[in-house]
Amino acid sequence: MEHAPCISQIATLLADPKRSAMMWALMDGSARATEELALLAGLSPSSASAHLGRLSAGGLLRVENRGRKRFFRLAAPEVGAAIEALASATFASAPQDTPDVFKRSAPLVKPRAVRSSLLSARLCDDHLGGTLSADLYQRLLEAGWIAHSDQRVTVTLKGATELAARGVFIQALANHNGKVACACPDWSERRPHMGGSLGAALLQLFMQSGWLTLPNDSRALQVTASGQREIHRFAQETELEMAL
Repeated sequence: MEHAPCISQIATLLADPKRSAMMWALMDGSARATEELALLAGLSPSSASAHLGRLSAGGLLRVENRGRKRFFRLAAPEVGAAIEALASATFASAPQDTPDVFKRSAPLVKPRAVRSSLLSARLCDDHLGGTLSADLYQRLLEAGWIAHSDQRVTVTLKGATELAARGVFIQALANHNGKVACACPDWSERRPHMGGSLGAALLQLFMQSGWLTLPNDSRALQVTASGQREIHRFAQETELEMAL
């Protein structure tokens, strides 16, 4: 096991509730002052400074000096991705009240430190996460483009045809390593969004179409005016289709 990465140090740093609360506040890629993070975590400035010092020394945060104030931000996108993965794993491993772990239910209470832009649309590994993506997954199901059974997600013939018309070819995605489609647990919605190579392809399509943009040093995606309209219409059944 000499080549196994040592994750215990990072795990120890994130295990403290106060430190994890401050990390959550930085998940959108912003930089925040010590005093603001202290308020969000319910700490005194001196206690927050000590915790932030440990997170910085552990390589999880980057410090920016602006005059007499110190601002902190996530040290790298991988740090945010790791925290998101932990949040998703927490949701996926929690006891479920219903047999179907992906049954639509009331959204999880959202951390007040996480800004609404991050909850709406964000990067989740290489695909789209957040409310926008969870809603899209539900529309794909209702429109019959995908089917979900026995914890497996498959693309239907109708879905493959409709996606091909939009430049997403399932056969090409099947040649990539990994799953074509899977239900990725969304920590902020308590319902799934689209993962796998299809999820990555849809994110790429939306960004190339100018519907989503990614500001520098952020994981929160910005939805353009056309994106609000087009993504919400994506896989939306027309009145004619519903009549048939």
